[in-house]
Amino acid sequence: MPETTAATAADGTTGTAPPKRSLGTGPGRLLVALYGVFTVAAASRSLYQLLAQFDRAPLAYSLSALSAVVYGFILFSLVRGGEGARRAALACCALELLGVLGVGTWTLLDPSAFPDATVWSDYGMGYLFIPVILPVTGLLWLRRARTEQPADRVRN
Repeated sequence: MPETTAATAADGTTGTAPPKRSLGTGPGRLLVALYGVFTVAAASRSLYQLLAQFDRAPLAYSLSALSAVVYGFILFSLVRGGEGARRAALACCALELLGVLGVGTWTLLDPSAFPDATVWSDYGMGYLFIPVILPVTGLLWLRRARTEQPADRVRN
């Protein structure tokens, strides 16, 4: 059930603040599903690699673990909803896009630094380029979700 909170205006009238709008509704459901899959995939892959093969490619495996944390935080924010969560998810999607572009470029310029692939290697080529498409889609959705927010206060 959506949360509502009572708010008192400067003129003494009270109203009810709008319920938290879930960011995972409508087209956001696809983002929730994809971020859920990528969180599990990146976390399980990096956990195994960090435990069993860390000495082989520590940078790649650490970056995969970082991507799992970013994916998980965005997933949590999308499910939580509300303006604060939307802003946090927006910042993380921007960070994710920078990570994908940075690591993708790095893997092309210096392949020897990555003896094993990360989620973000070659711009996510091993994951059908979804890692580079996902943050762009997330940024667009989160920007749109802001403009669709109901009024800040509903008066009685």
